[in-house]
Amino acid sequence: MDNTTELLTGSMGISPVAVDIVNKAENEVSAQFEKLNDITAYNQYKVLKAMQKYRLSDTHFSWNTGYGYDDAGREITEKIFAEVFGAQSALVRTQIVNGTHALSLALSGVLRPGDEMIYCTGRPYDTLEEVIGIRGEGMGSLREFGIKYKQVELDPDGHIDQAALKEAINENTAMVCMQRATGYGWRPAVTINEIERTCAFVKSIDPKIICMADNCYGEFLAVKEPTQTGIDIMAGSLIKNPGGGLALSGGYVAGRKDLVEKVAYRLTCPGIGDECGLTFGQTRNMLQGLFMAPKVVNGALKGAVLCGKVFETLGYEVCPAPDEERSDIIQAVKLRTPEALVAFCRGVQKAAPVDSFVIPEPWDMPGYDDQVIMAAGAFVQGSSIELSADGPMRDPYNVYFQGGLTYEYSKFGVLMALDSMIKEGCIKL
Repeated sequence: MDNTTELLTGSMGISPVAVDIVNKAENEVSAQFEKLNDITAYNQYKVLKAMQKYRLSDTHFSWNTGYGYDDAGREITEKIFAEVFGAQSALVRTQIVNGTHALSLALSGVLRPGDEMIYCTGRPYDTLEEVIGIRGEGMGSLREFGIKYKQVELDPDGHIDQAALKEAINENTAMVCMQRATGYGWRPAVTINEIERTCAFVKSIDPKIICMADNCYGEFLAVKEPTQTGIDIMAGSLIKNPGGGLALSGGYVAGRKDLVEKVAYRLTCPGIGDECGLTFGQTRNMLQGLFMAPKVVNGALKGAVLCGKVFETLGYEVCPAPDEERSDIIQAVKLRTPEALVAFCRGVQKAAPVDSFVIPEPWDMPGYDDQVIMAAGAFVQGSSIELSADGPMRDPYNVYFQGGLTYEYSKFGVLMALDSMIKEGCIKL
């Protein structure tokens, strides 16, 4: 017995059968890990190059006060993000509270009354439904401001249906939106190549239509970002992939300069835009997090592959399959019973360095239609790039596993989830 196995099965109390299952699965996916390492190296050097290009200095980590005029740290942070994402401009702010807020800013900043937006990747993530106005009271929603919404479902194979999209586009269509990650859906994430094909297709119909991407959970999974493949504007959260687990809060919008300027006017107000906004001394965390992000994302991605392999071996349906191309860090597992979903999440919670003693319970989480159970013992509250697992309490009781600041941590999350399900009698071996 090696030292690690002795520690896991001894003082940490994990069942030997769980360790054996996970170690065997790890050996079977080792070739895929090598492919992921190459993407990581490319993105690491890309980030480093951007920081060197703009002559990042210790002086950029200093504080400013008040309005934040002439905040050199803020300005260089946004230049570096734009460079890394291959975008003309970027807005990177602590004032953006989460990914949903960043997406809401991008939509409400660019669209105008009478415009129509089309989501061509099916129903958007739950928290966007109230932003759009397809659920809830509609207070301040896009619908309340006269912005129309259409939805085009993915084809039976889980890909963007170009024929249906072409039929949906009309003279009022101002924007076509793509959600890269699966959200609480059961489908593979939309790949960079598919985003590129769809952008070219939309522009062939009408070059004035704006193509937008929800890039949450997708940063650094490929050597290109959506804004390098035809996307005009995209948005995401700093407490997901690009913050590398170090950003304390914030979000970003990146893309065409004219569109980012409109979003900046929505974030602050017309006439001020991106020229104000205090960073509260957070530029060090943001940029160090960005520097670490390619490696952190690599660890999370390997953990997702391992999770998929372990539960596929045990006979569960998983999405994506362990050998499929990935475009987000999320691994979905169809657990089939509420007891299994609760046991899985409680196992992940026990794996956390923070709040490992907390017992997750399903609850009425704001922005969601069903009760949700969520495991997340994070250094940064709600950070999805740190280890977490969650799922809506509805049939077929899918769990969505994501994150892990290191691969070893991600693997430990898989171990603890499996061990919890074994000990709760959800898995018979």
